Amino acid sequence: MTTSALQENAAVLFADISGSTALYEELGDELALQLVTRTLGILTQEMTGHQGTLVKTMGDEIMCTFPDAVTAFNAACEMQEAVEKQRPGGDLPIHVRIGLHYGEVLHKNGDVYGDTVNIAAKVTAITRARQIMTTHTVVKSLSDELRKKTRPVMRTVFRGKTKAFDVFHVHWERERSPDARIGRPTYRKPAESRQELMLRYRDRVVTLNEQSQYAVLGRGENCDLIINNSLASRQHARIEYSFGKNLLADSSKNGTFVQFADGTVIRLKNQQIMLHGAGFISLGQPFSKNPTEVIEFLMQ
Repeated sequence: MTTSALQENAAVLFADISGSTALYEELGDELALQLVTRTLGILTQEMTGHQGTLVKTMGDEIMCTFPDAVTAFNAACEMQEAVEKQRPGGDLPIHVRIGLHYGEVLHKNGDVYGDTVNIAAKVTAITRARQIMTTHTVVKSLSDELRKKTRPVMRTVFRGKTKAFDVFHVHWERERSPDARIGRPTYRKPAESRQELMLRYRDRVVTLNEQSQYAVLGRGENCDLIINNSLASRQHARIEYSFGKNLLADSSKNGTFVQFADGTVIRLKNQQIMLHGAGFISLGQPFSKNPTEVIEFLMQ
């Protein structure tokens, strides 16, 4: 029996256990399932305590809605805190990633549909373990104090969309400052990473770190990585290392394509993105049309 659809504004949040496939391989089905179930229980408990509604559970992931963006934002931070504090895996680290967006949704037959759901899912797909990512729509609804916990990391056009979205990272971790009163937690910035970024194209390798802080990509003779691709601009893109972060900035005619390790592909056109983990970069054309002339990147 079908029911009539209800349309309203809501925040949609996805919380996903990172690396759950490896858990099953390492621990076996029974024990891994226990850890996944325990972790999802922690997430669901925090969701319920923040006026959230569980839409569905999909393996190692939950999808839920909240009445407003601020409530969802606070719930996301508390979810991460709860998993960190309760340690559902014991000595085995269990981490989650969370993505959220706010907008119009359609409720029907116990499920939720619409563009807001799709955007929230895409934001989650580019989120790493122990991270929360969200959109400008959520951030602009926050108080000045909460907004201080966010920083923009990229502007991107998701596949199938024409509008560019500003994506923000959320600083959810908190610690007690030396002069803080008991029970008055203060938020800190994430610890700076000192990882190097390795770029490899054919037999040429370039490493970015505190001593060598930028690389220019393109087909021009003065580029640090000279790419044999007629669709690449002479100075197509630049990667800059700063305080442990690696920012890729496109300045080309045909755009830059970035594929992360989880399969997510993002196209940049005079835009910037923070590189993380590992993946590939294609200058001027998508990976489906450029299977060999790609740049490999790896944080190490």
